[in-house]
Parts: sequence; C-alpha cells; structure tokens
Amino acid sequence: MAMPRPTAAQLAYGSCTVIFSTLAMLLLSQTSSGAGIAVICVAALALGLLVAMTVPLPGKRPAAVEQPAPQQPLRASVPAPAPEPVRERAAS
Repeated sequence: MAMPRPTAAQLAYGSCTVIFSTLAMLLLSQTSSGAGIAVICVAALALGLLVAMTVPLPGKRPAAVEQPAPQQPLRASVPAPAPEPVRERAAS
C-alpha cells in the first residue's frame, strides 16, 4: 500500500513548526552543548511531524450529523360549532 503524498498545507505547517519550535526551545533553554541541541532538534522534528499529520486533508470531511427536525407545537383543536338553523325575520 502506497503512502499518500503530503499536501502543501501539511508541508508548510510542519516546516514552520520545526523552525519556530527549534528557535524557541534553543532560546529558552540557552543550551550550548551538542547533546542539548540534538535533543531539541529531535523534539522539534517530532513536533513538526505531529502538526503535519494532524492538518485536515482536503476532501476528507467527516459526515455531517443529521439533526432531528424540531417538534411542531401542539395546537389545541376546538370542534367547530354546530350550524344553527336559519331564522327568518318576520315581515312587518
């Protein structure tokens, strides 16, 4: 099974994460030993890989969850009044 190729967004996010996290960790730790720099670089590469793999792929959207239709309010049904007999007016 062939591995899918990374998208441009995955490459961009992963690369930026590696660069910025390496700089931030080196500046914050103020390490100057080779072993410390190597550990920071490996950690930054792992973080960049994690970020690149979590970028959503195009066309792979989760199915929308169908919401149930809202219930219609109950209407009180009142029976129609019985028709009254027609009353004629007396001629005056």
